[in-house]
Amino acid sequence: MKGMDECSWDEFSYALAVGVTAPFYLTKLFLPYFAPGASVINIASSRDRMSQPQTESYTAAKGGIAALTHAMAISLAGRVRVNSISPGWIDTTDSRITGADALQQPAGRVGKPEDIAEMALFLCSEKAGFITGENICIDGGMTKLMIYHGEHGWEYQV
Repeated sequence: MKGMDECSWDEFSYALAVGVTAPFYLTKLFLPYFAPGASVINIASSRDRMSQPQTESYTAAKGGIAALTHAMAISLAGRVRVNSISPGWIDTTDSRITGADALQQPAGRVGKPEDIAEMALFLCSEKAGFITGENICIDGGMTKLMIYHGEHGWEYQV
């Protein structure tokens, strides 16, 4: 994850190759094998709608996944449903994050891998049979929260 100050051409190209080109070609390669009602779930990021400084390579790749998802949903209409999930902060360390980090989340906690897995399972199920081309953000409400210095347990530090 590098940005304007440090990211080389090769590093930026690699981020796009892993983040956008690989899901495109994997889906293309699997096309002959998809069963009726099949579903593709791409993993984007809440960074597709918000950023931090010096994260252009990662942000561009994740934004590309969101755009690729809706384009593939149209191209594959009637054959495969295509959706993406944009996780926010997901704690993969199996710890319980508390304090300001949890309190700033409108949901009152940091996400867990199970939050993403449950949405993926739903999107693959028949219950989601009328959902395609969507990018579903699972971030505990963080992308909906206006954050200002001194609010929600957040302090701006230079």
